[in-house]
Amino acid sequence: MSSLPQGYVALLIGASGGIGSAMKRILRNDPRCGDLTALSRRDDGLDITEEASVTAFAEKLRGKKFHLLVCATGALTIDGVGPEKTIRQLDPDVMAAQFRLNAIGPALLMKHFLPLLHREERTISAFLSARVGSIGDNRLGGWISYRSSKAALNQIIRTASIEFKRTHPNAVLVGIHPGTVETGLSEPFSRGRERMRPEDAASRMMETLDALSNAQTGSFVAYDGSSIEW
Repeated sequence: MSSLPQGYVALLIGASGGIGSAMKRILRNDPRCGDLTALSRRDDGLDITEEASVTAFAEKLRGKKFHLLVCATGALTIDGVGPEKTIRQLDPDVMAAQFRLNAIGPALLMKHFLPLLHREERTISAFLSARVGSIGDNRLGGWISYRSSKAALNQIIRTASIEFKRTHPNAVLVGIHPGTVETGLSEPFSRGRERMRPEDAASRMMETLDALSNAQTGSFVAYDGSSIEW
């Protein structure tokens, strides 16, 4: 991450997942990274859907000034229930669970962790979104709960970036689509489609984030640096 200060301080949420684990390895091997805090529900007990949990972890980190925040959380299947093929299969409880994890959880992270970022120096915050969350790019239908939760996340990112820029003028806050990656999340839904290794997806995303300009804060980008319509 050459665009960040030498010895930059990084915070990675969702570090036990396929993409998160790959990002953790990249950051640990980056000689410019001075400190990495890697958190997950599995390894540390951070539950992003519970504000008390998010608040407690934010308080523990209050003394640090982060330059990089990456949220690599999210799920297609929750409690054994995958995405709907049609709106006729819509279940309000399933939809609520998708919103709790994919939209409300990241919003809570923004609320409590964005204030931990350095105010004067360049910072980058990235939240994993998904191309299927694009309203303009939706031509297939289906997956309404997951699509809607990611569309909500994109709006949350956009809104938070505007507010955050007022106090952190050198901050870049974006949503990023990782592509189709060889993880447990995508396995049941990507048969016959080309998938990237987590290491390749993570590496390309980090390169894209590193190249972002301050003017791109609040945008929605893909792992290869291309823009995705809202």
